[in-house]
Amino acid sequence: MRIGLVGAGPWARQAAVPALTAHDDVDFAGVWARRPEAAAAVAPGVPVLDSVDALIDAVDAVAFAVPPEVQAELAVRAAEAGRHVLLDKPIAGTVADAERLAAAVDRAGVSSMVTLTRRFAGETRAFLQDARAQRTVGLTATWLSGALLGGEYAGSAWRHDGGALMDVGPHVVDLAEAVLGPVTDVPFARRDAESDTWSLTLDHDGRVSQVALSMRTPVRPSVLRVSASGPDGLVDLLDRTTPPDRCYTVLLDEFLQSVRTDTPHEFSVHRGLHLQRVLAQVTERLERTG
Repeated sequence: MRIGLVGAGPWARQAAVPALTAHDDVDFAGVWARRPEAAAAVAPGVPVLDSVDALIDAVDAVAFAVPPEVQAELAVRAAEAGRHVLLDKPIAGTVADAERLAAAVDRAGVSSMVTLTRRFAGETRAFLQDARAQRTVGLTATWLSGALLGGEYAGSAWRHDGGALMDVGPHVVDLAEAVLGPVTDVPFARRDAESDTWSLTLDHDGRVSQVALSMRTPVRPSVLRVSASGPDGLVDLLDRTTPPDRCYTVLLDEFLQSVRTDTPHEFSVHRGLHLQRVLAQVTERLERTG
């Protein structure tokens, strides 16, 4: 499959480019970024296209590594041109834009997948298998990093604006739902702006998850800890051993299979839309409680 990449930032360098370059069933057909020199640097030897439309014309599928508000607009154009889409999370800047994107994908009949990267890691899948096998009634999840204090992501405007909720929130909510089922209410939400610490209580139709998120906590390396508990005991996810490019490779395997079989993946654009709606519930709760 001919796949093109939109974006040339750190996520493209860490995950998408190495996976697209190495995959035997992918023809990495081109890259476009706002700055052509960045596009050339992120994927040496891969054709740099002079416009998004030129990239869309040259490929079968488009992978995105751009801010969510940019992705939503460009992914609609790709879907309307009949191209499959590999979407970063969150899939849009607002629920309304996420709904427009999902509708465009449905109208076009193309395949889609959201890069919920940790779900493609072996350690995560083992944790979920164990957590689902026991009678889990509650879950606590913590994701703390100092990504906005310095390093490659510190200059990301959309991450500063949305904080940890928009960046790592989709991952954590997705993991909580994978164990406890869909979020039905957000009873509590609080954010400390200085530390970007989000404290959330999520109701999963009677079962509860407690979530703590931050991208301004000076910890190194980042902390990911998910614990599922119940009368049968405790199951923990304590690491992110599998690197992002390996997760992206597994994602590509499943994306290609989804396209070949014309079978929607569980992480299609509609999964992204659902998670966008949960994030909106969190911000609405925060606005109500102050």
